[in-house]
Formats: sequence, C-alpha cells, structure tokens
Amino acid sequence: MTHIADSLTPRELRRMHAEGTRLTVPQGWSLIWERTPADKAYLIVAGEVSIQRDHVEVARLGPGDVVGEMAIVNHKLRTATVVAATPLEVVHFTAEAVEQLSEQIPAFREVLAQTASGRLAPA
Repeated sequence: MTHIADSLTPRELRRMHAEGTRLTVPQGWSLIWERTPADKAYLIVAGEVSIQRDHVEVARLGPGDVVGEMAIVNHKLRTATVVAATPLEVVHFTAEAVEQLSEQIPAFREVLAQTASGRLAPA
C-alpha cells in the first residue's frame, strides 16, 4: 500500500498538514463509525487503528495510512468503524479539506483513489 508521504513533495506534505488539525487520540476511542455520513478523514502519524465491520476486525493500519477517505471519495456512507488500537497521533481533515486537497494536489487525489480502490467494498 502506498503511503501519502511517499507520493507527495515536502511542499505538498506541508500544505496537507496545514489543512488539517493535529490531534492525540486515546486507545479505544472510535474515530469513525460504520454506516454514517462521510464528514472527516484522518492521516495516522503515530499508533495503529483497528478497522472493523460489524464489530469484527478486518484490518490494522498505522503511520502514513489515511482512514475515512473512501466514503468521501466515493460519496457513500462509511463502510467500517475505525477504533484506536493504541494511543494515536493523527491529522484530522474535514470532508471539505479532503476535497480541496484532492483538487489542488493531484498526487494526493491519486493516492486516495488508489487506496480507496484497493480496499474491499462491503458485500
């Protein structure tokens, strides 16, 4: 899987971080809930998240991964719940920020599209 940082220039990374809000999230906290509207996404800076469908873990993601972008990119409801498996440092993006970054930074849009297409859709 391609991480955002691997595909962006240092200037693009600074721009991306400037559009978001850095947060610390405690272990066990849910960032995103299954079957809810797409209103935010997160870049994981440190720690791991558990991706769950119907309360069953289907994946773990860590530093450099983005979560929450699939529903924004695809204009759909959330397909999974995202829970902090460890304490986290993340950059929080509103849906508007994700859409703006996608328009202004082609590499950002391409990585999100690749990531979204590479993840399993619900059955």
